[in-house]
Order: sequence, then structure tokens, then C-alpha cells
Amino acid sequence: MEYELKSLQKVYGVVIEFLTQYSFQLIGALIVVLIGWFGAKYVYALLMRLFTKYRLDMTLARFLANVAKVLVLTAMIVVALGKVGISIAPFVAAIGAASLTAGLALQGSVSNYAAGVLLIVSRPFKVGDTLLVAGVYGVVEEIKLSYTMLRNEDEELISVPNKKMIGDILVNSFEERVVESRWFLAYESDPLKAIALIQTTVQSFPDVSKTHQPLVGIAQLAQDALEIGLRYWVPTKRYFKTQYDVNLAIYQALKEEGIAVSYPK
Repeated sequence: MEYELKSLQKVYGVVIEFLTQYSFQLIGALIVVLIGWFGAKYVYALLMRLFTKYRLDMTLARFLANVAKVLVLTAMIVVALGKVGISIAPFVAAIGAASLTAGLALQGSVSNYAAGVLLIVSRPFKVGDTLLVAGVYGVVEEIKLSYTMLRNEDEELISVPNKKMIGDILVNSFEERVVESRWFLAYESDPLKAIALIQTTVQSFPDVSKTHQPLVGIAQLAQDALEIGLRYWVPTKRYFKTQYDVNLAIYQALKEEGIAVSYPK
């Protein structure tokens, strides 16, 4: 029991000595941290007001404001550590090494975030546009800092990394998508009559764009048939449905007019 009391007295003495020697430093460090905390929140609010005033994209605005907030708070914590006599050189070295390791491990993710910032600043497309990128089609649903979300006609969500949006060839057809098809007619058919019939049939569909007029003409004189080319624009979300309905209507119209549909041999 006596030994335990002596140990307790020794610990108490060490604590008192530490508080006597470092109390002002601890109080100063705590004040610095509190100033850093409130200062970081103030910087965040100030930047958000400025970004909102100048109508900067909200995703990019929050990202930049958060980065500034973290930098201010980190700087004040480093100052507070110096106040209590803790050398910050090892911490700086450790942070540098950790940052290098994390950068190498997450270079793909970092490049996605960097590409996201470029997309938000340069705005090559917007929500609602139709994109062809990395071999997939879809309507832009949402633009995040690390990825862009597309939605196709089947209501599937497609997540495309932003480095693909920057590094690959990107086709933006805005709200619509072009349908291309080929019809093969026998050489004894009247091509002018067939072209006019196809044009009228396609234009009768309400989903077919009135801004971009359908294009119908002889694509080439094939060996066994006249190849009629057809191009028209439809809403991306109804691409396949409209294409199938138009094909059936054209086939029935040609059949009713006695125009023979051939096939490539």
C-alpha cells in the first residue's frame, strides 16, 4: 500500500510539474486550435458566398471551399503543436511521405478528380446531353468530381470515370441521337417513288426530329440491289423503340405500294 501511495505521489508530482511548466503553452495551443476551427469555418462560408455570387458551379465551389477549410485548420494545428514544444519536422516529413504513397496508390482516382474539375470549368457538355464515350451511349444524369453518370434507354445508370470523359473521343449529340439504316430495293423499282415514300413515312412519326430533317437517298449502287440510305434524329431515351416502329412502317408502306425489298447477297 505504501509503495502504491509513493507511485501515485510521484505521478502527481510529474503532472503538476508538467502543468506548471507547460500550462501557458497548452492554453495557447488550445486557443490557436479554436481560432483555426472558427477561422476555417469562416473561410469556407466566405468562399461559398463569393462562388455563389459569381455563379461558379456548386460542385466545384464546395470542393474548393473544403480544400481551403482543411488547409487553414491544418496550418493552425501545426502552429499549436509548435506552441507546446513539439517539433513539427517529423510530422511534415511523415505527411510528405504519406502524401507521396497515397498519390502513387490513388493516381487513378486523383486523375479522375482532376478531370472532373476540368469538366466543370470547361463545360463540354451539360446535364441532359446525349454522349457517346468509351463505347457507350447515354443521357447525362449527373456530373460528379470523380465520375459522370449516364442513363440509357433501358433506364440503366452507367458510371464513366471522368478521365475517360477527358482522355477519350467524346461525341455530344445534345438531346437527340441519329438513326442510320439501309434499305435494299430491286433494280426494277422506282427509286424516286421509294425515296419519297420513305421520307413521308419517317416524317409522320411525332418522335422524329423536325429540326433535323430526315435524309433519304441512294447510298450506293450495289451489285444486286439499290442501296437506299436513311438518317433521322430521335430522342435518345426512345432511340430503339422509334427505330423499330419506323422500320416496320417503312416495310409495310413499301409492300403496299408494290416496291420490292431486296436483300444483300
